[in-house]
Amino acid sequence: MLFRLFLAFTLIPVIELYILIQIGTVIGSFSTIVLIISTGIAGAYLAKAQGMQTMIKVRASMQQGIMPTDDLVDAAIILAAGIVLLTPGLLTDLAGLLLLFPPSRNMIKKRVSDYFRRSVQSGVINVRRYP
Repeated sequence: MLFRLFLAFTLIPVIELYILIQIGTVIGSFSTIVLIISTGIAGAYLAKAQGMQTMIKVRASMQQGIMPTDDLVDAAIILAAGIVLLTPGLLTDLAGLLLLFPPSRNMIKKRVSDYFRRSVQSGVINVRRYP
């Protein structure tokens, strides 16, 4: 776990810097900054719009007495996308946009749901019901 955190906080920023430097040499530094700001604004707008849609679905399901498990997983993925989009860089922006894009988000949602299902079945995660 510590090694993964080390990689996340050192390797990803180094890769981001390398990509930004390479793009900056091709299109110029000002254009690179505009590109980063544009992807951040577009991602924030998409995250807000999709997050609101998902929360409306969650509220509607709850009012009907249905547990909105898929919508809650969607909301968590959209939240993660928003956090990733706050990080400056093109690689993280691409990852955030992929999390917001419904077909790729559905693939990730399936994997996350399968992971939690296996964890509950194996006893790694305990689910308790309170009266």
